[in-house]
Amino acid sequence: MKAPGQALQAQLLARSFFEASPETVAPRLLGRILEHRTASGTLAGRIVEVEAYLGPHNQPPDPAAHAFRGPTDRTRVLFGPAGHAYVYAIYGRYFCMNISCELAGRAGCVLLRALEPLTGLEVMARNRGLLSDAPARNLTSGPSRLCLAMGLTRAGQNGVDLVDADSALRVLDDGWLPERIVTTPRIGLKVAMDWPLRFAVAGHACASGPKRMRG
Repeated sequence: MKAPGQALQAQLLARSFFEASPETVAPRLLGRILEHRTASGTLAGRIVEVEAYLGPHNQPPDPAAHAFRGPTDRTRVLFGPAGHAYVYAIYGRYFCMNISCELAGRAGCVLLRALEPLTGLEVMARNRGLLSDAPARNLTSGPSRLCLAMGLTRAGQNGVDLVDADSALRVLDDGWLPERIVTTPRIGLKVAMDWPLRFAVAGHACASGPKRMRG
């Protein structure tokens, strides 16, 4: 694990990485790094759990996706170029972050469900209202937890280009790859509950309910 404040040796992902279907991009994102350069320092975590949400052009369309009914003011970023942050609010106070996929006009995205904290752990703990020695799993396991820890909000990060070298929020590749990936249905949905579009690094402590995940 990287020490807080230690620079990451990693390469910025290209936009072409995200210009594919969400179910293709999602497992490939596992092991990549989400980095947020903030006034309090650099925060970074390795992506260890994700879910894919398909665009309305998919056959059949994905009824659980925000893009299901076409572009709106809320979801417009999903229909634009790939590699942008789509951040939305839940319960009026928390946020979830997705990354747009597909070519412009063909919406799709990947929801970030869990990170392994790498850099800036003390700041992450403070953002979460936890003690500085809180377990890594408690910092960034779960989509709203990771947004709190990483300082991500709809007002601040929605629409940010994640593959722009000058962006404060980026997705990086340091060459690390998971030994095994597990696939399960998505979590907490009332429709399309059996679609196998949740992917995680097998057995990782920061993934949601690793004991329940099957290969």
